[in-house]
Amino acid sequence: MNPMTNTRLLRHGFEYREPTSVDEAVSLLAIRGDQARVLAGGTDLVVQMKLERVAPQLLVSVKRIPELAEIAVHDAGVRTGATVSIRDIGADETIRARYAALAEACAAFGSAQIEVMGTIGGNICNASPAADTVPALIALDAEAVIRGPNGERRVPVESFATAPGDTVLRNDEMLIAVDIPAAKTGSGSAFLKIGRVAADIAKVNAAVAIVRDGDRVIDCRIALGSVAPTVVGARRAEAALTVNTFSAKFLSEAARLAVEDATPIDDVRSTASYRREIVRVLVHDGLLSAWDRTGQMTPRAPLSGFVTKLIIARRAEPRNMPNDLRMTVNGQDRSFSVAPNDLLYGVLRDDLELTGAKYGCGIGECGACTVRVDGKPVLSCLTLAASVDGSNVTTVEGLQRPTGELDELQDAFIKHSAFQCGYCTPGILMAARSLLDENPQPTEETIRRYLRGNLCRCTGYQSIVRAILSVGSRDRPNVR
Repeated sequence: MNPMTNTRLLRHGFEYREPTSVDEAVSLLAIRGDQARVLAGGTDLVVQMKLERVAPQLLVSVKRIPELAEIAVHDAGVRTGATVSIRDIGADETIRARYAALAEACAAFGSAQIEVMGTIGGNICNASPAADTVPALIALDAEAVIRGPNGERRVPVESFATAPGDTVLRNDEMLIAVDIPAAKTGSGSAFLKIGRVAADIAKVNAAVAIVRDGDRVIDCRIALGSVAPTVVGARRAEAALTVNTFSAKFLSEAARLAVEDATPIDDVRSTASYRREIVRVLVHDGLLSAWDRTGQMTPRAPLSGFVTKLIIARRAEPRNMPNDLRMTVNGQDRSFSVAPNDLLYGVLRDDLELTGAKYGCGIGECGACTVRVDGKPVLSCLTLAASVDGSNVTTVEGLQRPTGELDELQDAFIKHSAFQCGYCTPGILMAARSLLDENPQPTEETIRRYLRGNLCRCTGYQSIVRAILSVGSRDRPNVR
């Protein structure tokens, strides 16, 4: 990283295209080769570009390709398009009922904003050994569906990443979907993760999927993340479980054997020795949870607790930037020219003088820049302005009613002194307003989980939680 890098800005210039079909996107990739990168949620790619670690000449945004934004349930299983958000996958009833490990992996993401912005395809294509959905997909025997100029090919998700940041994708190919086979009778799965704090990538994560017949495991898949250059299977543990009756003895033995397939390192997040011990614990507990869930139609453990609906990508003509950006901001239609590397954060603050969204980290870790796009909380510091063309954007200034009265949530923050310096407050208000719209009566646990991506150095969060509870608890007079 350049020591002079300023994460307020995306300094690198590039061309921006928005194809409306997979074939059109593939054609662009075929023409531009290694000069092009596919943009979906952008929560990793835009960060890498801000930090000047990558500098593509062309961004091919695939957010407006309808077939990539669909979840399809059929007799053979489930297909999820590459641009379906982590939030929508985790909230899908079929996935929650049949593939608990994947739903739990989606619920383990760093923040509500990243869940909303991040996509299943992006999480796989980043090829991070700490990716949360990948162990679950491997345990569930999922396949990646790849499209290129010569048609489609399929690759097991387990073989998709070849090294940290590297995949089997050629320069003229893109991931279009993930296929998960139908759950077998007697199947159960689970995902577990250990991180430093709630909004963090994994020190270790693990996914387990088993098929049970009486007191035996007749099929088993165990996948371990953040303990090797890529997510790896625990083959020794799998073999031990499928040749013995399920018991405390062989459960402990399988957990011990799983450690032998891990090759962790010491890094800033953890030590190798700690990771080995955590592998043993996660595999042990994951197997117990999966065993308990066999034959159940719904997972036992609580997942995200949020209710969302799948949003199909808007159809739009492909655009070359710079171009006019049209969006509704706080109820007013606005139109102005933007460059491909203009960020929504900068447009709101500099062009529209809506300074409620604050700059904190610039890389999506603090939540101070949170605004709402089409009703969902996003990080404006990682959102290309061009990508919100035609959207409805709300900032903290837009919470106020046309009459000038404050939103009830703003009033509650004042009443309960849910702020001190106030710098992080606009982002927290926008995230909290989204939560209350999704879940009008959230519990304290749900509130704390939803706000895990909004950092506050002053309040200690208790007054914030109290204020949100008061708005969501109009029928609970004991809330103070």
